[in-house]
Amino acid sequence: MPDPHAALPFAATVHPQARPAARLTWDSREAGPDVAFAALPGESMHGNRFVEAALDAGAPFVLTDLDVPRAVRVPDAWAALKAWAQAERAKNRQVVGITGSAGKTTAKAYAAAALDAHFMPVFNTQPAIACFLIECGASDRPLVVEMGIDRPGEMAELVELVRPDVGVVTAIGPAHLEQLGSVENIAREKGEILRGVRGLVGAQAAPFYPGAESYGFGAVTHAGQDLKVTPQGATFTFDGGEVHLPLAARVQAEAAVLGLVLAREAGLDLQEAAARLSAVSVPGGRYRVHTGRFTVIDDAYNASPVAVSAALDALHALPGRRISVLGRMLELGDTERQLHAEVGQEARARADLTYGVGAFAAELGERAYATVPELMGALLAEVQDGDVVLVKASRGISWTAERRAQEGVGLDVVVDALLQWRDSAK
Repeated sequence: MPDPHAALPFAATVHPQARPAARLTWDSREAGPDVAFAALPGESMHGNRFVEAALDAGAPFVLTDLDVPRAVRVPDAWAALKAWAQAERAKNRQVVGITGSAGKTTAKAYAAAALDAHFMPVFNTQPAIACFLIECGASDRPLVVEMGIDRPGEMAELVELVRPDVGVVTAIGPAHLEQLGSVENIAREKGEILRGVRGLVGAQAAPFYPGAESYGFGAVTHAGQDLKVTPQGATFTFDGGEVHLPLAARVQAEAAVLGLVLAREAGLDLQEAAARLSAVSVPGGRYRVHTGRFTVIDDAYNASPVAVSAALDALHALPGRRISVLGRMLELGDTERQLHAEVGQEARARADLTYGVGAFAAELGERAYATVPELMGALLAEVQDGDVVLVKASRGISWTAERRAQEGVGLDVVVDALLQWRDSAK
């Protein structure tokens, strides 16, 4: 519990009305009677702009350089937040850090379940990680931290903040190329998480890190056996025990193997760990399977070439008429048209019908549409009972709804339309 009246690892003037909080956030929209607010500098504006709103929402305290009620007043809120996070992290006995070009959130969920650990919520930025460490650092349970980067040097900063005992790289591929430049740079930057600690890499990432221990299926250091993927989910064995993952595919099974490796090394009961794995629920948009008259695979949270490839593999493994609905992948730099064309070629090989939308619609699918509304009209007229529909694209989260529709990103609206149409036509 973040307590402003406890011994703080930084100099501060604490307002007498400041009180302990259950949580700490950098997003003022989450502030409330149990959630304190850290007013941090941002790319376009400073969090100080939202201090009054956080106080009006009942925030127990605000970390800021302003002289306001319930303030924990410091010269530099980000420096204070980071120092606080590092002090709390030092109290924890095991921290697992997870990064990769795809599959981070899935790996985090399964590793945390196997370890019965606290784990990061959706966001994986430095402020979000710092708040998480402050909230959970003193717990006697392990912590699992998702560590995402989009620029050179950022992983080294995250490692300094988190100091993981175990570093994991799930996969390596083209993502955030506008800042990172090349796949080789991505592998080098993300590989910082492995330096000087216990390291594990997924099967896809293994060629980038010779000598590192790997996990997954096939020719890896720590392998699951007898993997079977059906519309009902994935099953495999590990150390002789059976694992059942409802509505899961190979990516989720590989994440479960990671979790079991960590659980085994922690001395936990693997049968109990496997039972926790079978109950994992990932956030919406991350390979969430909706079964019914036809099946919708909601993988629309984000996209990169390696993530789309994994999703297409999962689609291809399922029975029925397979339909891929792909939108634009962002931050791919000068090679974006080539990378979209390569993904589209793979889609044509793995699916029976391929749809593309947005700037690279023709590259992504045989049926190409300029905007999301045009796509939805055609798709709803085509889909039939027994079909399996995969929906995947980048989010463009900071864009307006109109721009997302024009650019072919943020395809969660397509998932919603499919599910509403399917359920209304019962």
